[in-house]
Amino acid sequence: MPRPYILAETNWKHLKDATVELAILPWGATEAHNYHLPYATDNIEAEGLAYEAARLAYERGAKIMVLPTIPFGVNSGQTDIFLDMNLNGSTQLAILRDLIQVLDRQGVKKLLVFNSHGGNTFKPLLKELGLEFPDMFLCTSNWFQAMDKTQYFEEMGDHADEMETSLVMYLRPELVLPLDEAGPGKENKHRIAAFGEGWVSHERRWSQITDDTGVGNPRKSSAGKGERFFRDVTAKFADLFVELAALDVDNMYE
Repeated sequence: MPRPYILAETNWKHLKDATVELAILPWGATEAHNYHLPYATDNIEAEGLAYEAARLAYERGAKIMVLPTIPFGVNSGQTDIFLDMNLNGSTQLAILRDLIQVLDRQGVKKLLVFNSHGGNTFKPLLKELGLEFPDMFLCTSNWFQAMDKTQYFEEMGDHADEMETSLVMYLRPELVLPLDEAGPGKENKHRIAAFGEGWVSHERRWSQITDDTGVGNPRKSSAGKGERFFRDVTAKFADLFVELAALDVDNMYE
């Protein structure tokens, strides 16, 4: 049965008289995730989370539409990792410009970029596009920062870690290799301490910081942990979708 809040599944019969207050654009990446997770991990997470949050919001009356997922992200620090696919930020800017132009022209005045990849940085892009499209409300989110992960998982990391592994074990268990085949996800720390403290940064050279492409030990992952996290993240984003769809952009502050 087509889900009317997912553009890839719905149809012109439903859309020809529809009103959409908020468009949601899942954006992921295609890259290695340790030995045990699929290259599409970020996209699986983006779609799974966005679709469920949209379902919850739609059932509460929100006029929303989830656009097809963009499956490639910024992976410029992983040029030597085989088939890690890269889109430059300038390419992302061009894609966003074209899609926002469509939404603006057709009266869908709000867009949330539902980011699922740590290498993507949409804030400066949306600031620039906001000047070009002054009638549009543009925002972005990182679902992986929405919750306190320590309340769900034992081992912290940021790539193919316990959190990501648990989510994919819940969403697409057939794509996850046995955990005894996963690498330990050990991160090699920078020789200059300031880079680890967060107040100075440069792009991580992936093959130097990890031997197995993972950052974070996945061995304590489980589908049960993934499901609990999934339910809480999607409930939180459903609230956000409802609020954004109803938001009066001319009266946003108290």
